[in-house]
Amino acid sequence: MRRLTRRPAPVALREVWAELPLLACLMAVTALLTAVAAASPVLLDRFAGQALASRLEQEQRSEPGIRFTAEFAPAVPGAAGDLDEDLRPVTAVIGNAVPDALDGSLVHDSARVELPLVRTRTAAGAVGLGLVYASDAPDRAAYTEGRPPDPGAEALEIAVSTRTREALKLRLGQQLPIEPGVLEGVHGTAVVVGFFRAGRGITAEATAAASVRGDRLARELPQLARPAQYLPDSDSGLDWEARALVAPRTVTTLQAQSDATLTVTWGMRLALDAPTAARFADEQGQADLGRLLYQYPHDARRDYCGDFDMGMYCQIGPHPSSGLQNSSRLPDVLTEFGPQWRQGRRTVISFALASLIVVGLLTTVVTALLAVRRRLAAHRLQRARGASATGLALTRAAQTAPAVLLGLAAGLVTARSLPDPSPTYRYGLFVALLVWLPLPALTWYTLRDRATARGHRPTPQAGGRRIVAEATVLLLAAAGVAALRARGTTGDVGPDPLLAAVPALLGLVTVVVLVRCYPPPVRLLARWSARRRGVVGIVALSRAAKDAPARALVLLVLVVTLAGAVFGGLVAGTLADGRREAAAWQVGADASFLGAERNPGLTDRLTRVSGVRDTVRVRQLRVDPTSGTGGERYGTASLVGVDGAELREAAPRSAAARALDTAGLTGRGPGGDRSRDIRVLATDARAGDLLSITSHGRSLRLRVVGGLPDDVLRDPALGPVRSTTTPRDRLLLADNRELGAFQGNDFEESALLLYGPRLDVETLRSLVPRAAASAAVGELRLRAEEEADADGMVGVLRTAHTACTALAVLLALLALVLDLSLSAPERGRTASYLRTLGMGRRATSALHLVQLLPMVLAALVGGTALGLTLPALLGPALDLREFTGGPTDPTTHPDLLLAAALGIGLGVLVAAAVGVETWLGRRRGLGAVLRLTEER
Repeated sequence: MRRLTRRPAPVALREVWAELPLLACLMAVTALLTAVAAASPVLLDRFAGQALASRLEQEQRSEPGIRFTAEFAPAVPGAAGDLDEDLRPVTAVIGNAVPDALDGSLVHDSARVELPLVRTRTAAGAVGLGLVYASDAPDRAAYTEGRPPDPGAEALEIAVSTRTREALKLRLGQQLPIEPGVLEGVHGTAVVVGFFRAGRGITAEATAAASVRGDRLARELPQLARPAQYLPDSDSGLDWEARALVAPRTVTTLQAQSDATLTVTWGMRLALDAPTAARFADEQGQADLGRLLYQYPHDARRDYCGDFDMGMYCQIGPHPSSGLQNSSRLPDVLTEFGPQWRQGRRTVISFALASLIVVGLLTTVVTALLAVRRRLAAHRLQRARGASATGLALTRAAQTAPAVLLGLAAGLVTARSLPDPSPTYRYGLFVALLVWLPLPALTWYTLRDRATARGHRPTPQAGGRRIVAEATVLLLAAAGVAALRARGTTGDVGPDPLLAAVPALLGLVTVVVLVRCYPPPVRLLARWSARRRGVVGIVALSRAAKDAPARALVLLVLVVTLAGAVFGGLVAGTLADGRREAAAWQVGADASFLGAERNPGLTDRLTRVSGVRDTVRVRQLRVDPTSGTGGERYGTASLVGVDGAELREAAPRSAAARALDTAGLTGRGPGGDRSRDIRVLATDARAGDLLSITSHGRSLRLRVVGGLPDDVLRDPALGPVRSTTTPRDRLLLADNRELGAFQGNDFEESALLLYGPRLDVETLRSLVPRAAASAAVGELRLRAEEEADADGMVGVLRTAHTACTALAVLLALLALVLDLSLSAPERGRTASYLRTLGMGRRATSALHLVQLLPMVLAALVGGTALGLTLPALLGPALDLREFTGGPTDPTTHPDLLLAAALGIGLGVLVAAAVGVETWLGRRRGLGAVLRLTEER
């Protein structure tokens, strides 16, 4: 019977099938890099929009972004009206004045009227009760008992929070006498008609919008959620101070009784959605948004009451009113955001994208080298038969074109599938072209006439060319670093090409140094291994040292990837720790109250809040001293007074307390003698120098008892007063006991530092709300709040850098696998020779592992070292203080866990590759590897 034979497949089909893995790899790399290149402009705009929206949201947590206020008098005699209905036309005017570009983003938040305190009495004692009408008051679902005040009721109805009910011992239906307080001439009886839950959660039945409104109301009016208790010996004669919700009719009734002029406040909140935020995120968009926010209040004031800014010439229903006044910090937020985002984009994101693109292109080159190596024998045979190098290169280009086109299509589709897509197709096409060209270019270079004639023999000029190439790389890197340090990051908008190129050049320099430095120690280890039994060490280490130049490409991939990952972890850790350091500088302690000298009563109440363990006073005075002997100007200085002994006890590690104690300036007792010199520690002065200052026509003399250590300038205890004033040339430090010649109102800034591990934050906030921060009331800073207010820009930068680093790591692993595949035949041939001499399986695996170990260790050391030294090399181009604040640049904190994880991952990958290679070697016969006529 005739045996059937399978017809062999065509040669071209077999070639395509054999190279299918390489074509798939090329397509995957093309798709990834094309998607990144096409989508990166859109993603950068979206990241900028997220950062801007987060910054605006953070700024508006304590109060609406834009506030309009107007004073209104009692209604004219005989006129009837409803305050809620009277306010709606004004609210409509304010809303209609919103520019079209911000329509839907700048929305009305609330309209509120706060009455001055009236007096009442409950079972808990005398209460100062502030009545509030709020259009954003909690609805019926937020009430645990009773109901909201009835807008049409004749009686004075009030509703309080559940915590106010418990503190003041109230019950539903209880009648409270209303007596004159700050609001004079009022009398009546208020009826408690409901208790609502204020703050987070509200009730399970409340809607999400109601929960958000309740959170905002409790943050902006904390005494509405929880009353504040007075000290027993308070001069006010009150035991408690609380807030209660009332209907609009109650406001007008009490206003008519007292004949008082009240103030209504409208809040407008700017909430940008993703597309709008992205549109306003670039420099031109920020300028446009700034102009809109500047022009909008002017338009609203003009539409409401023309050009009348003074006097009661306007109307709110039957009430004579003043013109609108406005206040907003949103323009300042935009001013701060612009430089910070440009700095972050040019440093963190540009570096991450540069690392990703370099690693991707190097992976493409490694793929092309593997493809050239696999087809080298066939191509040389074709060259011997008369084929040209150009023709073979064009053939390879035609063979890989379908894979590149498929990858290009996949990448563009991926970029197009993103939300709100508008990919930049020209960037994708350019990257696809860069991925497509290396294979035909390397094919031509390998098969050109000169290379074919020379064969494997090295040319005499090879060593000189290598030295010239290495010197060129070193000079380019040095020039790039010098130029970057000289000019910083000032330049045009968008990614910085120089900043993106410098890390790649530094990676090349690192590889040049590694390839020159790590082979000699490996050769020494090989010689040492020759004295021991076995051939694994000497053979593996000798081959590792010999193949070091051939490993330069994959070494560059690993070094750039590891450097980017380590640098990203360092930046992320530094930003996180830097924000904590900046929070400590802004607050100074666990909490601090700015304006302590202007508000002695409130300061005294803060010191007695539960959880406060120690208190320290810090005061600052602007002085312009002159030399007491020669009359020369010392320079504008800040004279800072501290309770030295108290600070030493509350914060033993305080540099300021230690310096005062060392100089003998601390101690307890009454204020210092006003007739003697004021002893100070000073910057840029010597012990014994005398300085003269003038205060209220009096001449005072300062005696310098010592220099001021540098660490005092960074002491967080001085941060609250120094961060709120203009930086000065000089700093003078004294104990508060030495400053008895000054009155409390002489100091430009003063702060009370509060120390305690478990401060009653809610009570502190009920005394000083965030929204009430002003020169008259003072500002309360809580370290827990400062650290909890995460900056969205930092999160966006970390997300972008992490995503780029993750993609770069994937490409680097692919490049490493391809390089191992590229050198696998040579290692397999060496192992097969040794197997003929009796080497066992374990020894073969150890041979592969030891041969790759020096390259892996060199990559780990070089990449980690480059990542850690990049901040110092970049110098002024990497100003992280722009994101964190604080007196100095934040201390760098490398992410050792990330570096260790990357090293372990690289080791595991190499071990897995060795295991697979050993397994394949066992399945492969020696005849498949060795040839009798092969030269060694």
